Amino acid sequence: MKRIAIVVLDSVGVGALPDAHLYGDEGSNTLGHVAKALGGLRMPNSGELGLGNIIPIEGVPPVEVPGGAWGKMAEVSKGKDTTTGHWELAGLTLEAPFPTYPHGFPPEIMEVYESKIGRKTLGNYPASGTAIIEELGEEHVKTGFPIVYTSADSVFQIAAHEEIVPLDTLYLWCEMARELLQGEHAVGRVIARPFLGEVGNFKRTANRKDYSLAPFQPTVLEALQASNVPVYGVGKIFDIFSGRGLRESYPTKSNQAGLDKVVELLKIKQENCLIFANLVDFDMLWGHRNDVEGYGRGLEEFDQRLPELLAGLEPEDLLIIVADHGCDPTFPGTDHTREYVPLLVAGPKVQGVNLGVRHSFADVAKTVADFFAVEYDTIGVSFKVSFLPDVKK
Repeated sequence: MKRIAIVVLDSVGVGALPDAHLYGDEGSNTLGHVAKALGGLRMPNSGELGLGNIIPIEGVPPVEVPGGAWGKMAEVSKGKDTTTGHWELAGLTLEAPFPTYPHGFPPEIMEVYESKIGRKTLGNYPASGTAIIEELGEEHVKTGFPIVYTSADSVFQIAAHEEIVPLDTLYLWCEMARELLQGEHAVGRVIARPFLGEVGNFKRTANRKDYSLAPFQPTVLEALQASNVPVYGVGKIFDIFSGRGLRESYPTKSNQAGLDKVVELLKIKQENCLIFANLVDFDMLWGHRNDVEGYGRGLEEFDQRLPELLAGLEPEDLLIIVADHGCDPTFPGTDHTREYVPLLVAGPKVQGVNLGVRHSFADVAKTVADFFAVEYDTIGVSFKVSFLPDVKK
């Protein structure tokens, strides 16, 4: 039995990429800045694997002989959003970014969309999700008109009060938007953003749902599927890949629930398989809300759960910890940041070696294919031979 668990710490970047200035993100460093702002982080378990060897992290010093393999990865694809990052982790790179709408969506989109849902909309401009429901929530409650907004990322977001617009209706409106937004307007994601509460105290709920584009080329998930290696998605993995390549999916509504499910799957899935999990709270709850303390607390809570993940590994298994982009909560604005992402690999047979700077997130996909002896063509380069002592280079 050989298994890999990939855990994506959504938005935990480790420093600006060389082209970050093209995105307005020069100087960003999600993990480094959070640690500095808080006077240090307590992440001893991640530190033992080599986290502090990747970049300087206050409170997480480098260790002389890490227990895992460590490095960082650059993103080849243009963009800094969830879909782009996850697709590249799975081997699919984008030559052109998804479209963005800094001035809102054009009339030819909004007029058709309003006709489809049978009512007007509010907003239609870039905004923070928490700010826009405070700005327009009262009018939404009075009229029932959904709040449409975007950001620096390629997203069409629809916010609605769950007591005014039932969740099933909101999800249907998102499906209509996803069907409409194709071709030149094919945004990366349509996102349902339900909320509850009263005027002056609106709160988003955990019933968010993402509607991503389907990958336009096969990913390593589909290559595994074709070779009868099951893939189990945890969190929003199903949404990001439109279910492509997944045998089973387990939606979760928090980091802790996601970690619970990964630990459970490591216990019950006694077969060759890939467990692919996204921990969204770093991005959704703390990064986009500039909540440095929450971000730091979330990192420390993940570190506290890390021994459980490691304890669930069988002799041939691997745990790969990565991210998909940055979202520096100390940085101006509330958008994602164009950053390197961390790479930590652990397992009973993993040597503690420096994997260096990887030139693409797709190296993860190629390593997965190599590990399971599955044919998969991607620009990625496998790093398996670097950390498994029984593999000859």
